Amino acid sequence: MKHTYSITGMTCGGCVSSVTEKLSNVRGVEHVEVDLASASAQISMNQHIELSDLRTALPDKYSISEQKDIVESIDLQEEKSKWAQLQPLFLIFAYLFGAAILLHVRDWNTNEAMLDFMGLFYVVFSFFKFLDLKGFPESFAMYDPLARAVPFYGWLYPFIELGLGLLFLMRLELQFALIATIVLLGVTTFGVTKTLLDKKSIRCACLGTALKLPMTEATFIENAIMLVMAFWMLLA
Repeated sequence: MKHTYSITGMTCGGCVSSVTEKLSNVRGVEHVEVDLASASAQISMNQHIELSDLRTALPDKYSISEQKDIVESIDLQEEKSKWAQLQPLFLIFAYLFGAAILLHVRDWNTNEAMLDFMGLFYVVFSFFKFLDLKGFPESFAMYDPLARAVPFYGWLYPFIELGLGLLFLMRLELQFALIATIVLLGVTTFGVTKTLLDKKSIRCACLGTALKLPMTEATFIENAIMLVMAFWMLLA
């Protein structure tokens, strides 16, 4: 049996020699290959050896663990990092919902509140895209099918968002704005869904390039909320 382990604490060739010697002396170990660059050790054994026995054989300055544990730990850290990076997105949504509610809290009207939310959504999100108008199209084209096929569309998209936002806030051509929302965000949502299913690791351009947001399920939910509101308003 051959197993690969991660070794921490090694800093030089002497450490490699020491770790190799200590592990080789463990009962059941047939051969040990230690690599300093990858901080790993491949151990061939003629019987199952508990990880605790390998740890006991090494001096306290070294730590040994199965590489599976390391991968799971890295995945967990990346997952936490993603949610930490998405905090600005959640904060913006909280502000948008709060503003839409406060505008109509005294004379509540669900449809009016939804229109204001959609208008504010477009205006705020277009603002972040305008911060780097040159860099946005490239990032957007990584997952939006239309922006990939027609590069000019990626450059035009922030202007379209701003225009739709103003139409919603000023209550002008609402039916056109709602249909445009379904078409534009429908295309983007298709690209987002495909990216998530393919498990590709790319950056979301919903807030332009000023904030580096990972493409996650939260991006899908963001578009889904707008699509649901647009369909609701058209049916209403």
